[in-house]
Order: sequence, then structure tokens, then C-alpha cells
Amino acid sequence: MKYIFFTLFHFLFFISSLEAQDVKVATYNVENLFDMNRDGSEYKEYLPNSSSWNDKFMQKKLLHTSDVICDLNADILALQEVENENALNLLMDTLKNVGCEYEYSAITSTPSSAIQVAIISRYPIENKHEIVVSNIQGLRNILEVEVEIDDNSIFLFASHWKSKRSPESLRIFSAKKLKERILSLPIESEYIILGDLNSHYKEFETIEPKHNDSMGETGINHILKTVQNAVLVDENTIFKTPYLHYNLWLELEDESRWSHNFFGKKQTLDNIIIPKSMMDKRGVDYINNSFGVFKPRYLFHERGYIHRWSVKNGVAEGYSDHLPIYAKFSTKAYQKEVFIPPKETTISALYGMKSIDRDYILKNIKVIFKNHNSAIIKDKPNGRAIFIYGSASKLQEGRAYDILISSIGSYNGLKEIKDVKILKDLGVVDIKNLFLSSNVDFYNAKYQNEMVVNLVGIYKDKKFYYNGKSYPIFFKDKSIKLVDNSKIKIIKAQIGFYYNMQFVLWNRGDFEILGE
Repeated sequence: MKYIFFTLFHFLFFISSLEAQDVKVATYNVENLFDMNRDGSEYKEYLPNSSSWNDKFMQKKLLHTSDVICDLNADILALQEVENENALNLLMDTLKNVGCEYEYSAITSTPSSAIQVAIISRYPIENKHEIVVSNIQGLRNILEVEVEIDDNSIFLFASHWKSKRSPESLRIFSAKKLKERILSLPIESEYIILGDLNSHYKEFETIEPKHNDSMGETGINHILKTVQNAVLVDENTIFKTPYLHYNLWLELEDESRWSHNFFGKKQTLDNIIIPKSMMDKRGVDYINNSFGVFKPRYLFHERGYIHRWSVKNGVAEGYSDHLPIYAKFSTKAYQKEVFIPPKETTISALYGMKSIDRDYILKNIKVIFKNHNSAIIKDKPNGRAIFIYGSASKLQEGRAYDILISSIGSYNGLKEIKDVKILKDLGVVDIKNLFLSSNVDFYNAKYQNEMVVNLVGIYKDKKFYYNGKSYPIFFKDKSIKLVDNSKIKIIKAQIGFYYNMQFVLWNRGDFEILGE
């Protein structure tokens, strides 16, 4: 009997060891996480007990940063713009208190910098090393850590290169120091380069003249070799020459390649870059097409721009001016992408899907509403309408399109499309017959995301009274304050859903006060 138990135990252990181990790796510039100690190196906006930084604001910043990290749920996370080890420990404590503890951490100690680079991890950090870039240029050290994943050693190089206000030569300086260290590793070592490199994934094409003091040479592309012969290295060419690197931004469509938006200029300042050893079907490999930008709705203002951290008139709000990016790795061998052709579907059919694992085509849809980067589309008068969130910038109200969709979801019960690509612009169309009739039951779920027009009723207690029923009403412009019992005309409104049906009025021009 003991022999049988022993054999069974080892058989089960053997089976469990065959199971692939997946690891989510991410990077996030948290935008200036400072503590309350005066060290003399703080930015003026973060002097302790000032009007822009005090204990109350720090606690809010810690909670907001923790919210993002918890929802991101990475196993290993590189952080930029953490003031020091004390600030990192405060963050680690907050994460533990809100229920998503990270047991292991490391941080740089660049003397000349007000902010540092850190890594927090659910895996033990076996070794830590700081790559000193320069003692005179004021460049931040690169953080190197080694973790072990299922008996495989992985090196992570977390960086925060010099900002875009500086010339490219300083970013090249950091890239060269990183390259030196990589070349000193045993050949075929597994490693990941990640962080805020302050560089576009194709910087060699987009570098601005005022930054170009290097004859067009760039740190991210030429020194780290993410280009070869003026062409970006891809999943196939990476195997042809030693020490080439693949930038995971190439996994996404062009319009989705951004994690930072500076006054409408979308950039890929944050990067995750891998060598061929992370795709060679040995040890730990990248999971194909797992790269993404973490962009929950709360990280954006209603107008679509990133909700960065700010303090105004004694009120602190927001998160960071960067979005986190992530990628997944596994002890399962890397698999090349198998092309699955897109399938034609209808808006009505999308309501029956929780998520999609392939691209779908919607033909001849009409844009019946547009506001900044969001829109509502409908295919026919008796069809369904659906909301497009965050990817409708190129769509125009009153036009018809064939579109490709890559992602759908729900936000507190509201069905929405998240990623859209225009396949064909079919031109201007009449959308008047696509608005919903005024004599229907607006609570009926089949009318979600429809647009209604020209309803006259009474406003009271945040509700709209119409035809003997009351409906919750929500104004996107929070400065709108209506007097109870006002008679109003809804010129146009979305039938939205936020845990329950509600009329959503996006702009001041969407209603008219007829009497108070």
C-alpha cells in the first residue's frame, strides 16, 4: 500500500509539473509618488505639507495607484516615478491593506534623481543589481532583477530614460549601458526590457529635429536593435541576426499603439521589448498576442483624455499621465499566430456575446451619435444600437461604414464595443428614421443604447417624468443643476445603463428648459 501511495504521489507531482505556468509582466509610470519626508530632492509641487502635497493627498495618491495595480493584477510590475524606498514601502503597505499584496520589491537609488525605478513581484527576487548609467549626466540608474519561474531564471531590466525635453543622445547613453549589460549575459539568456523609455517604438521615423543631436540614431531602435536595415524587427526577422529585439507594440493595430497622450499626440513612451530567447520554445516564452494596454474607463476623463493626477483648489484627483502596459509569458512553448479570418455579424448578435476571440465585421452601420472618442451605431430602423467606447475618433455622425471590431465588453451593464477599425466609408446617410419612437417602454432592455429625441416632461429628484413613468436622468456635464419640477424638452438622449436604465444627456444643447 505504501508503494502504491508513493507511486501515485510522484505521478501527480509529475503531472502538475507538466502544467504550464503563466506570468503577467507589466510596467506603469505612476506619475510622482512621493512620501512626506523632506529630503531636499523633491519637485516643488511635492514639498511636504504644502498646498499641493500633504498627508491627505499622499494617502489618496497611494489608494488610487493601488486601485490601478490591483485591477491590473500583474505578477511582476515595473514602476517609474517612485520617490524612494520609503515611498515604495508605503505603496506596498497600501496594496496589502486593500487585498493585493506583493511580497517582494526592489528599487534604485540614483543619488541625483528625485524619482526612482522600482519592481514589485509575487515571485522571489533572487538578485538585484543597479546599472549606473552616468554619475555626471543626471541619468537614472537601470534596475536589474533576477526572478526564477519554474526553475527558469529571467532577468528584468526596468528603465526610466531621460524625458523628451532632452536630446536623443542622453537616451542613447542609457541604451548603451543597458546593451553592455545584456552582452555580458550568457548567450540565450532570457530577459525582458521594460519601462518608460521616453521613446516611440519607431523613434527613428518620428524623432523631432530639436531632439535629433545624434544624426538620426536612436537608443530604442538602433542601440537596442529593434530595427534592422531601417525596418522594424518582427516575430520572424528576430531569429536571423544575434541580439535583435522585438518591441511588443507591433502586436497591436497602429491606432491602438499608445500609452501616453500629450495634448492629442499619442505616443508609446512605455515599452516592453524581448529578445528571441523569449520566443524560442525553451524555458519561458512570450504568449503570442498577449500584449496590451490597460485602459479601464476610470483612467479616462469623459472627454476621452487620460485622467492624470492633479491638485486644483485643494482637491486631488486622477491617477497618472501614463497607462500601464502588460504582456504574458509562459513555460509553454511560444506559438506563432494562426490567422482566423473575420466573420460578418450583426449588432443584435453582439448582445448575445460576453466577449469575442476573433474579429467581426459589421456592414453598413450608421453613426447616429458622436461625442469625442465615443459613438452610437445602428444598422437599421428596427435593429439594435450599440455604444462604441474610446475608439470612435475617426467615425462621423451621419455617415455609414463597414467596420471591423476586435473587442467588446460591458460597463456596469452597458454593452459596448471597445476596438474599431474602419474598413470602408459608405458616405453620408439620413439617420432621422433610426431614432427611437417616443411611445415605447424605455425600460425594455432591447432599447439599450438607442437614441431618443424630442421628449417633453418634468424634471424632479434626478428623474424625468414622462407619460406617467419616471426615468433616471444623468447629465454628463456635472455643472448642470436643474430646479425640481422644471418642465424640460429632451432634444436628444442616449438610453444608457449604469446598474439600471437611465437617460444620458451628453451636452448642454441636448435639452431645453421650457419652464420652472
